[in-house]
Order: sequence, then C-alpha cells, then structure tokens
Amino acid sequence: MNALWQRVPKGNTLWIFLVLVGICVAFSVLNPTAFATPFEARTVATNASVLLVVAVGSTFVIITGGIDLSVGSVLVFSGVVAGEVMHAGSDQGLAAGWGTIGLGLVAALGSGLAWGLLNGFLTAVAKVPALIVTLGTLGAAYGFSQIITHGQDLRGVPDLLAEDIGLGRMVGGIPWMVVIAAAVTVVGAIVLGITQFGRYTLAVGSNAEAARRAGINVRRHLIKVYAFQGLLAGLAGFLALAYFDTTTISGHSSDNLAAITAVVIGGTSLFGGRGTVIGTAIGVFIPAVLASGFVIVGVQSYWQNVALGAVLIVAVYVDQLRRQSRNRQ
Repeated sequence: MNALWQRVPKGNTLWIFLVLVGICVAFSVLNPTAFATPFEARTVATNASVLLVVAVGSTFVIITGGIDLSVGSVLVFSGVVAGEVMHAGSDQGLAAGWGTIGLGLVAALGSGLAWGLLNGFLTAVAKVPALIVTLGTLGAAYGFSQIITHGQDLRGVPDLLAEDIGLGRMVGGIPWMVVIAAAVTVVGAIVLGITQFGRYTLAVGSNAEAARRAGINVRRHLIKVYAFQGLLAGLAGFLALAYFDTTTISGHSSDNLAAITAVVIGGTSLFGGRGTVIGTAIGVFIPAVLASGFVIVGVQSYWQNVALGAVLIVAVYVDQLRRQSRNRQ
C-alpha cells in the first residue's frame, strides 16, 4: 500500500479534493435539508457510477499519451448487444434469471473488448493517430448500434437485472451500482500503483522510446491499454442497461468528453506519463455534485458547464506549470 500511495500525485489530488469538498459545503449551506442528506448522497453516487467505470479506463489511456473518443459509443453498442443476447435467451425458453443475465454480461464485455482491441491495433500497429482512430470507431460503434436496433431503444431487460443491480442495494443501503464502480476504482488504482502493467503504462507515457529501449513491448502494451478501456466501456454499458432499463442509445453522446474531463481534472496529464485513478474518481464526482446541487438550489443547469469548464482550465494550467517546473530542474 505504501508503493500505491507513493504513486499518487498528492499535491494535485489534494487541491482537487478540496475543490470537491468546497462545492459540497457550499451546497450544504445553501440548502442543507435537501443536499446534505443520505438520499442525495446515494443519488449522486449512483448517477456517477457508470461514468466512473469508463473514466478509470480513460485514465490508463491518457497516461500513455493517447485518447479514446469512442467510449460513449462503445458503451451504447455493448449495452445493445447485451440486451439483444438476453432477449434471444428469453425467446429460446431460458428463464430471465442470472444465467441469462450472465450471458448478457459476457456479451457486453466481449463487445467492449473487441472495440478496444481494434482501437489499440490501429493506434499501436497501424500507427494511425489515436484521435482519428477513436473518432472513426465512435461513429462506427454508434452506427452499428442503430442498425441493430433500427434506431429504437431496446426495452424490457430482465426484471432481476434492473431491480437487483440497477436499483438494488446491499446491506446498509449502498446501491450495487456504487459498489461495482467502487470495486473497479480500487482495482484500477491497485493495477496502476503496484503492478507491472501500471509501471509499463507510466513508462510508455513518460517516454515511449526509452520504454522500448528498456525492453517494454510498447505496441503490445498500448493494445492492452486500449483493450482494458474497451472492456470497462463494455461493463459500463451493461450497468447503464441495468440502471435505465433500456439501451438509451442517444443518451451517452457526451460521455467521452465527460470521462476525459474527469480524468484531467483529477490530475492525469494530457501529455502522458502521470496520473492517478484516485484523482479520476474525485474528478468524476465534481460534475455529478454540481449537477445535483444546481438543481436543488434552483440555479440553471447551464451554469454547471461554466463551472466545470473553469475547473478544467485551471487543472490543465496547473499541469502545465508542473511540467515547466520539472523541465527547469
């Protein structure tokens, strides 16, 4: 755990955490009876769960100096495939129980993984810029989702999935969506902080050529990183399907930008080589808290984008100052 903590950029993570605390305190003072409640805390955490799962994967991609704009569309595609598989299982006489739900989960994870592998191969092997690759797969995944569903949201997922995972709570009243997202975050933090995969990710982002000379297969590792991102996007698609009880095809168009924003706000450098999953988790909750707080205090939701944009600009500016300071040393 000491090694894990040493890899957390403490200064940046601390100040962004204080920003989150300050926002919570402000809304609590403005309307304590509505905002500072267990119900509101559960609501905010649940609403942030799907994005948090995606953002954990985006953290690894951005640390390598890459970017993935396709995660929102991959999320939708994975949810569509999972829904179709579960519907097919039910049509063949299979009870809509955990077996059918398990097939849907495997389908979602497999779909996301396939898109991630494609992104990684085109980026690392074909040497097409990640921005162009993922912009292309963004459109392709979204288009295939519409083709499969004929442009109509798929409804009627198994009640067991929606009630137990989407809306269900474990002992203590904590939603299962929050538990799953928290588990993904913890695993991501451990992988980045104390495993070879995490060390290679940081090394590739810091200097790909130096990493190659040190014996790291940079191409293979980049494929793994994008595959990991795709896998988590697939899981997020499955969770969104459970939570909304429908595929919500048009509801995730901005998830890619939201994930990137959360990662950067959380302290991961857009230039690569530096980042933290813990900071990403904090970065995810800032827009979630803003959205909830503005509704409660009666402020137009458009101000959320203004506030979030200001925090993003400050985060990038601080990152640039840190890079300039390191370069002068």
